[in-house]
Amino acid sequence: MNKRAFAVACHPDDIEFLMAGTLLLLGQAGYELHYMNVANGSAGSVSMGSAEIARVRTEEARESTKILDATFHEPITDDLTVFHTPELIAKLTAVMREVSPTILLLPSPQDYMEDHMNTSRLGVTAAFSRNIPNYKSDPPVAAVMGEMAVYHGQPAGLCDQLRNFIQPDFFVNVTDVTEKKRDALACHRSQKEWLDATQGMDSYLKTMENLSLKMGQASGCFQHAEGWRRHDHLGFSASPNFDPLCDALGSLVKQS
Repeated sequence: MNKRAFAVACHPDDIEFLMAGTLLLLGQAGYELHYMNVANGSAGSVSMGSAEIARVRTEEARESTKILDATFHEPITDDLTVFHTPELIAKLTAVMREVSPTILLLPSPQDYMEDHMNTSRLGVTAAFSRNIPNYKSDPPVAAVMGEMAVYHGQPAGLCDQLRNFIQPDFFVNVTDVTEKKRDALACHRSQKEWLDATQGMDSYLKTMENLSLKMGQASGCFQHAEGWRRHDHLGFSASPNFDPLCDALGSLVKQS
């Protein structure tokens, strides 16, 4: 079994908000870590043009991966062009085959923003396509075999687009890595201006901490937590009980 964990989210800073604590813990458990934002952040500024902010946000993400000790993979499209298209599926499948993870961390299928939901769907399709030899990726990469478990994180704001709370299958205790998670998120300096201007957030770092505190409270036993749901095993592993994330993190996991 490859001990590789791959976090795939939509925009630079999405991983740091909702996934990075679990990713750090998997690194401590001996997993090789990989990091990818599907979109390049090209719409995330009120003061810079799209090309400039995409460059800035890519560099911020690279800086974050150094803190996370993860391998960085380049984005494949612009903001608000994330759709479930053959072109993007082929590109993401190529990366999925190159990484060949055992654990895949994806956004929630339900979220306030379609870019996030579309990334979730793209990730599932690319993961499903990884071991189909007759499916041609872009660029061409040979199909890979092996089991994979797919996990979906919490949506931004912890609710779906109709304001319903999304209940995780399980919680991961990220209390001991929250400071490092905060340091990784702090690399995305350009986003404080954007979020303050467009969404009324007083502090993006405090927002992240409040989300993890809410998850910790929902767990009933952890101070800071991240919530996860496990995708159905069909197409990804032979057993419905294949659960490498929970196996790796052990007592740091609490089932709902």
